Amino acid sequence: FPFRLFPLREHGMNWRAKPLTCQEIQAFKKSKEVMQRFIRAYQLMLRFYGILLINEETGELKRAENWAERFQNLNRFSHNNLRITRILKCLGEMDYEHYQVHLVKFFLTETLVKETLPNVKRSALDYFLFTIRSKQKRRELVYYAWQHFKPQHSFAWGPHDKLLKYS
Repeated sequence: FPFRLFPLREHGMNWRAKPLTCQEIQAFKKSKEVMQRFIRAYQLMLRFYGILLINEETGELKRAENWAERFQNLNRFSHNNLRITRILKCLGEMDYEHYQVHLVKFFLTETLVKETLPNVKRSALDYFLFTIRSKQKRRELVYYAWQHFKPQHSFAWGPHDKLLKYS
């Protein structure tokens, strides 16, 4: 279950699961074995969604060969969006923000540019984007989303006057 694979410091849908403490997170991050398992769990979930981690150092992603079939599942079942949000938050907790950025940009590209995941678009904009802790990286992703959002005048995730000046 992704709930156990991607623990957080907050309650999720399973109220019996205890939230992580800061001490537990620090202990996880110090254990090479735990972090290797964490990356394997991340890769497992990505494959389930039709995505491949092609560079473990950078977090770069691409579509898997079975992406079309897996994207149908993502479009059909919105509970996956909650799991993806949880995975993104956990990546941030475990100091894998560079992975977060690639995953959010992947979903923004698939929803706004390639238009393959129309039923994930709202979650990508409302939730995925705002899991990014770095204000600068979040701004870059909001700008990227604004550039590709149609119609651009309806973009509600950032002030248009600031977006027009952003470079």
